[in-house]
Amino acid sequence: MKSLLAALAFSLGLSVSAYAADPDPANWPTVLEDAKGETVYWNAWGGADNINAYIAWAGGEIEKRYGVKLVHVKLDDTANAVAKVVAEKAAGKTEGGSVDLIWINGENFASMKSQGLLLSPGWAEKLPNWKYVDAAGKPTVKTDFTIPVEGLESPWGMAKLVFFHDRARTKAEDLPKSSAELLAWAEKHPGRFSYPMPPDFIGTSFLKQVLSETIADKSKLLAPVKEEEFAELSKPLFDYLDKLNPLLWRTGKAYPQNYPDMKRLMADGELDITFAFNPADATAAIAAGELPDTVRSFTFPGGTLGNTHFVAIPFNANAKAGALVLADFLISPEAQARKQDPNVWGDPTVLNMAALSADQKAAFDGLDLGIATLKPDQLGPALNEPHPSWMERVETEWKRRYGAGN
Repeated sequence: MKSLLAALAFSLGLSVSAYAADPDPANWPTVLEDAKGETVYWNAWGGADNINAYIAWAGGEIEKRYGVKLVHVKLDDTANAVAKVVAEKAAGKTEGGSVDLIWINGENFASMKSQGLLLSPGWAEKLPNWKYVDAAGKPTVKTDFTIPVEGLESPWGMAKLVFFHDRARTKAEDLPKSSAELLAWAEKHPGRFSYPMPPDFIGTSFLKQVLSETIADKSKLLAPVKEEEFAELSKPLFDYLDKLNPLLWRTGKAYPQNYPDMKRLMADGELDITFAFNPADATAAIAAGELPDTVRSFTFPGGTLGNTHFVAIPFNANAKAGALVLADFLISPEAQARKQDPNVWGDPTVLNMAALSADQKAAFDGLDLGIATLKPDQLGPALNEPHPSWMERVETEWKRRYGAGN
């Protein structure tokens, strides 16, 4: 057993002593005791007021219940938090790190996993509230952009790409039903569509959506990108963008900074079609007064990207026990039901309704999804996220072709 532990620790770039020091969620009373008085520095995207408010609520609850304080370190790019951990490992800082928890998925998870920057495997599936997670019905909770999770991160929300339109300006019968039809729509309505500039996550997601629809062999996206094949396989994507970009808002000479910026442009009447990675976002924005109540959601019948987002604990986190307590609270039925409420956030749950008690399930059943939220059976198929290496390579090529100065 010791040799197996040593081999596993070595593969993660950790010493056996550091590995053995990790708190064990299987011994939850000890985790709770160790967590008291800790401050968890949660590095998480900070670009939306409703999400920030939800994180603040979660922080208040774990402080009140468990004596754990939460500090939300607001990020505009998760890679910045990953870079902190990389730098600390390079400097030999194997404990007392500055990052305790990261909101993460995709390329950033792949990077941290490959470099041995995460807490020992399996912890996520030992959390007390893991029993409620729908691992069978929602397979992306165990596979992150094709990368096996192996309990190195804990799921806390689902995502599905959806589009929005203002029916006061755009008729439902005129809406595009695919990326190809979106290009045709943009030709008829120049300047009325855009996407955030990559590497913004939402902007890159649009590129991946088009890539997934236009690539000849979709199976190629499930494996790491091969440089010798990239030009040929990505040619349909960049041919598409060569046609689309001049038709965008400000003729593609400028781009929205992020999704909130794109949402503001729709509210101001500058864009007619926008998109997000949350089926309930339009309803939440209407409730917050950020969008008019004539905005509605639509999707592509052939499918749009879908994935799960997670929280991960760096190998050298200073408040590992506190981070475990927070990760567990985030997958509690109470926290998940609040998060799915469109008036709070509207982020879909990772839980299995059949695993809940009658009272717990009632909290979900009682949610009013709102006037602009598509029902689950209206969302269409979920397209697989490409391997994270595709995201990195597409972003680099986009910047080379269309970035500042081009």
